[in-house]
Amino acid sequence: MFQLACKRAIDVAVSSLALLVLSPLFLVLALLVMSDTPGPAFFVQERWGRRGRKIRVLKFRTMHAERSDAAGIIQAAPNDPRVTRLGRLLRRTNLDELPQLWNVLRGDMSLIGPRCHAIGMLGGGVPYEELVPEYHQRHDMRPGITGLAQASGYRGPTVDAEKARGRIELDLIYVRRFSLWLDLKIAIRTIASEWRGGTGL
Repeated sequence: MFQLACKRAIDVAVSSLALLVLSPLFLVLALLVMSDTPGPAFFVQERWGRRGRKIRVLKFRTMHAERSDAAGIIQAAPNDPRVTRLGRLLRRTNLDELPQLWNVLRGDMSLIGPRCHAIGMLGGGVPYEELVPEYHQRHDMRPGITGLAQASGYRGPTVDAEKARGRIELDLIYVRRFSLWLDLKIAIRTIASEWRGGTGL
Protein backbone atom coordinates (compact mmCIF):
# COMPACT_ATOMS: atom_id res chain seq x y z
CA MET A 1 0.00 0.00 0.00
CA PHE A 2 2.85 2.39 0.88
CA GLN A 3 4.57 1.73 -2.44
CA LEU A 4 1.31 2.36 -4.33
CA ALA A 5 0.89 5.67 -2.49
CA CYS A 6 4.47 6.63 -3.41
CA LYS A 7 3.83 5.60 -7.02
CA ARG A 8 0.80 7.90 -7.18
CA ALA A 9 2.76 10.77 -5.62
CA ILE A 10 5.49 10.32 -8.24
CA ASP A 11 2.87 10.25 -11.01
CA VAL A 12 1.35 13.54 -9.82
CA ALA A 13 4.70 15.28 -9.37
CA VAL A 14 6.22 14.16 -12.67
CA SER A 15 3.10 14.69 -14.79
CA SER A 16 2.48 18.16 -13.29
CA LEU A 17 6.04 19.27 -13.95
CA ALA A 18 6.11 17.74 -17.43
CA LEU A 19 2.82 19.38 -18.43
CA LEU A 20 4.12 22.75 -17.23
CA VAL A 21 7.52 22.48 -18.92
CA LEU A 22 6.16 20.98 -22.14
CA SER A 23 3.19 23.33 -22.53
CA PRO A 24 4.90 25.34 -25.34
CA LEU A 25 5.61 22.09 -27.20
CA PHE A 26 1.98 21.03 -26.73
CA LEU A 27 0.82 24.29 -28.32
CA VAL A 28 3.19 23.93 -31.28
CA LEU A 29 2.23 20.29 -31.90
CA ALA A 30 -1.47 21.06 -31.63
CA LEU A 31 -1.16 23.82 -34.23
CA LEU A 32 0.91 21.58 -36.52
CA VAL A 33 -1.63 18.75 -36.33
CA MET A 34 -4.52 21.06 -37.21
CA SER A 35 -2.61 22.73 -40.05
CA ASP A 36 -1.40 19.41 -41.50
CA THR A 37 -4.89 17.96 -42.12
CA PRO A 38 -8.44 19.13 -41.29
CA GLY A 39 -9.67 18.06 -37.89
CA PRO A 40 -9.04 18.49 -34.16
CA ALA A 41 -5.59 18.47 -32.59
CA PHE A 42 -6.47 15.72 -30.14
CA PHE A 43 -7.88 12.22 -30.48
CA VAL A 44 -9.95 10.78 -27.64
CA GLN A 45 -10.52 7.06 -27.27
CA GLU A 46 -12.31 4.92 -24.70
CA ARG A 47 -9.99 2.37 -23.10
CA TRP A 48 -9.74 0.03 -20.13
CA GLY A 49 -8.73 1.64 -16.87
CA ARG A 50 -8.02 0.30 -13.39
CA ARG A 51 -10.42 -2.37 -12.11
CA GLY A 52 -12.16 -2.54 -15.49
CA ARG A 53 -13.36 1.05 -15.38
CA LYS A 54 -13.62 2.69 -18.79
CA ILE A 55 -11.55 5.85 -19.26
CA ARG A 56 -11.15 8.38 -22.06
CA VAL A 57 -7.52 8.61 -23.17
CA LEU A 58 -6.09 11.69 -24.88
CA LYS A 59 -3.52 11.64 -27.70
CA PHE A 60 -2.43 13.95 -30.49
CA ARG A 61 -4.35 13.02 -33.64
CA THR A 62 -2.13 11.09 -36.07
CA MET A 63 -4.75 9.93 -38.58
CA HIS A 64 -7.00 11.71 -41.04
CA ALA A 65 -10.01 12.69 -38.94
CA GLU A 66 -12.54 11.03 -41.25
CA ARG A 67 -10.59 7.74 -41.25
CA SER A 68 -9.79 7.43 -37.55
CA ASP A 69 -11.07 4.34 -35.76
CA ALA A 70 -12.57 5.72 -32.56
CA ALA A 71 -13.03 2.18 -31.20
CA GLY A 72 -9.34 1.38 -31.65
CA ILE A 73 -9.99 -2.19 -32.80
CA ILE A 74 -8.34 -1.68 -36.20
CA GLN A 75 -4.72 -1.04 -35.25
CA ALA A 76 -2.41 1.05 -37.37
CA ALA A 77 -0.16 -0.99 -39.66
CA PRO A 78 3.11 -0.04 -41.41
CA ASN A 79 2.39 2.45 -44.22
CA ASP A 80 -1.22 2.73 -43.04
CA PRO A 81 -2.94 5.20 -45.40
CA ARG A 82 -5.03 6.52 -42.52
CA VAL A 83 -1.92 7.98 -40.85
CA THR A 84 -0.99 11.54 -41.85
CA ARG A 85 2.53 12.66 -42.79
CA LEU A 86 2.93 14.45 -39.47
CA GLY A 87 1.25 11.51 -37.75
CA ARG A 88 4.02 9.17 -38.89
CA LEU A 89 6.60 11.42 -37.27
CA LEU A 90 4.58 11.75 -34.07
CA ARG A 91 4.15 7.97 -33.84
CA ARG A 92 7.79 7.25 -34.61
CA THR A 93 8.93 9.62 -31.86
CA ASN A 94 6.01 8.77 -29.52
CA LEU A 95 5.18 12.48 -29.24
CA ASP A 96 1.54 11.58 -29.89
CA GLU A 97 1.51 10.00 -26.41
CA LEU A 98 2.38 13.20 -24.53
CA PRO A 99 -1.25 14.28 -23.85
CA GLN A 100 -1.63 11.12 -21.75
CA LEU A 101 0.28 13.03 -19.08
CA TRP A 102 -3.06 14.72 -18.44
CA ASN A 103 -4.63 11.27 -17.89
CA VAL A 104 -1.83 10.51 -15.43
CA LEU A 105 -2.45 13.73 -13.51
CA ARG A 106 -6.19 12.98 -13.40
CA GLY A 107 -5.54 9.54 -11.96
CA ASP A 108 -6.85 7.59 -14.96
CA MET A 109 -3.37 6.33 -15.79
CA SER A 110 0.12 5.98 -14.35
CA LEU A 111 3.48 6.75 -15.91
CA ILE A 112 4.29 3.04 -15.73
CA GLY A 113 1.91 0.10 -15.87
CA PRO A 114 0.26 -2.27 -18.34
CA ARG A 115 -0.32 -0.41 -21.61
CA CYS A 116 -3.78 1.08 -21.95
CA HIS A 117 -5.89 -1.04 -24.34
CA ALA A 118 -8.92 0.01 -26.35
CA ILE A 119 -12.17 -1.79 -25.51
CA GLY A 120 -12.42 -4.91 -27.68
CA MET A 121 -8.78 -4.75 -28.78
CA LEU A 122 -7.57 -7.77 -30.73
CA GLY A 123 -4.42 -9.83 -30.31
CA GLY A 124 -3.61 -11.95 -33.34
CA GLY A 125 -7.09 -11.24 -34.68
CA VAL A 126 -8.77 -12.57 -31.52
CA PRO A 127 -10.26 -10.56 -28.62
CA TYR A 128 -7.70 -10.50 -25.83
CA GLU A 129 -10.27 -11.86 -23.37
CA GLU A 130 -10.44 -15.04 -25.49
CA LEU A 131 -6.74 -15.20 -26.23
CA VAL A 132 -5.68 -14.89 -22.56
CA PRO A 133 -8.33 -15.93 -19.97
CA GLU A 134 -6.50 -13.96 -17.23
CA TYR A 135 -6.44 -10.84 -19.40
CA HIS A 136 -8.44 -8.59 -17.07
CA GLN A 137 -6.07 -9.25 -14.16
CA ARG A 138 -3.79 -6.72 -15.85
CA HIS A 139 -6.38 -4.09 -14.91
CA ASP A 140 -5.66 -4.51 -11.20
CA MET A 141 -3.16 -1.69 -11.74
CA ARG A 142 -3.61 1.67 -13.41
CA PRO A 143 -2.63 1.46 -17.10
CA GLY A 144 0.65 3.12 -17.96
CA ILE A 145 2.13 5.24 -20.72
CA THR A 146 4.86 2.60 -20.83
CA GLY A 147 5.27 -0.76 -19.14
CA LEU A 148 7.31 -3.91 -18.70
CA ALA A 149 6.16 -5.32 -22.06
CA GLN A 150 7.19 -2.18 -23.97
CA ALA A 151 10.51 -1.97 -22.12
CA SER A 152 11.07 -5.62 -23.13
CA GLY A 153 10.59 -4.87 -26.84
CA TYR A 154 6.89 -5.68 -27.28
CA ARG A 155 5.75 -2.68 -29.28
CA GLY A 156 3.51 -1.90 -32.22
CA PRO A 157 0.47 -3.77 -33.62
CA THR A 158 -0.42 -7.12 -32.01
CA VAL A 159 -1.08 -9.12 -35.18
CA ASP A 160 0.82 -12.23 -34.02
CA ALA A 161 -1.06 -14.31 -31.42
CA GLU A 162 2.05 -15.61 -29.66
CA LYS A 163 3.57 -12.15 -29.36
CA ALA A 164 0.23 -10.86 -28.10
CA ARG A 165 0.19 -13.56 -25.40
CA GLY A 166 3.79 -12.71 -24.51
CA ARG A 167 2.88 -9.07 -24.09
CA ILE A 168 -0.02 -9.86 -21.75
CA GLU A 169 2.11 -12.31 -19.76
CA LEU A 170 4.61 -9.52 -19.10
CA ASP A 171 1.75 -7.24 -18.04
CA LEU A 172 0.58 -9.90 -15.56
CA ILE A 173 4.14 -10.37 -14.25
CA TYR A 174 4.32 -6.60 -13.66
CA VAL A 175 1.04 -6.61 -11.72
CA ARG A 176 2.16 -9.56 -9.55
CA ARG A 177 5.68 -8.26 -8.91
CA PHE A 178 5.07 -4.51 -8.75
CA SER A 179 7.60 -2.47 -6.83
CA LEU A 180 9.03 1.02 -7.12
CA TRP A 181 12.36 -0.60 -8.00
CA LEU A 182 10.72 -2.39 -10.94
CA ASP A 183 9.15 0.91 -12.04
CA LEU A 184 12.57 2.57 -11.95
CA LYS A 185 14.10 -0.17 -14.10
CA ILE A 186 11.26 0.10 -16.62
CA ALA A 187 11.66 3.89 -16.75
CA ILE A 188 15.40 3.60 -17.39
CA ARG A 189 14.93 0.98 -20.11
CA THR A 190 12.20 3.05 -21.76
CA ILE A 191 14.34 6.21 -21.75
CA ALA A 192 17.27 4.25 -23.18
CA SER A 193 15.05 2.85 -25.95
CA GLU A 194 13.68 6.28 -26.82
CA TRP A 195 17.21 7.70 -26.87
CA ARG A 196 18.09 5.04 -29.46
CA GLY A 197 15.12 6.11 -31.58
CA GLY A 198 12.34 3.85 -30.31
CA THR A 199 9.92 2.03 -32.58
CA GLY A 200 6.61 3.58 -31.63
CA LEU A 201 4.22 2.50 -28.92
